[in-house]
Amino acid sequence: MSDESKIDYLEQLQIRGTGALDKKMGIKILEASPQRLVATMPVDGNTQAVGLLHGGASVVLAESLGSIGTALHAGLNRRIVGVDINATHHRSATSGIVTGTATAISLGKTMCSYEIVINNEQGQRICTSRITCLILAQR
Repeated sequence: MSDESKIDYLEQLQIRGTGALDKKMGIKILEASPQRLVATMPVDGNTQAVGLLHGGASVVLAESLGSIGTALHAGLNRRIVGVDINATHHRSATSGIVTGTATAISLGKTMCSYEIVINNEQGQRICTSRITCLILAQR
C-alpha cells in the first residue's frame, strides 16, 4: 500500500475548512484525492431570476473542485490560483442537487488541470468544465 493511499484527504479538508463562497453555495465535498474529487451543490439558492441553476454557480463548483484537488496535490499550505477555466452548459437544472466530479488531467510541479463533469440527480450531464491551476512559489 502506497503512503498516498493512507492519507485521509477528506479529514485534512475538514481540519482546514472550506472557503466562504463554498459555504454560501452549499458545496459539500464527498470524496477527495488529488486524482478525483466529488462534491454536491444544491440548485436552490444558486439560481438565476427565472429559476434555472446559474451557469456561474456551475463554474464556482468546478473551480472549487479543481483548486482543492490542486491543493491536495501540492500540499494544503501552498497557495493555488486558477489561471484558466471554461464551461459548456448542456442542459438546465431547476431543482434538487447537482454533483460535480473532477478528474485530474495533469498533476505537475507548478500546474494542474482537471476536467469537471456536473450531473443532475437523474445522472444527466448539465455542464462540462476544464480548469488549470497554478501552484505559486513558496515565499
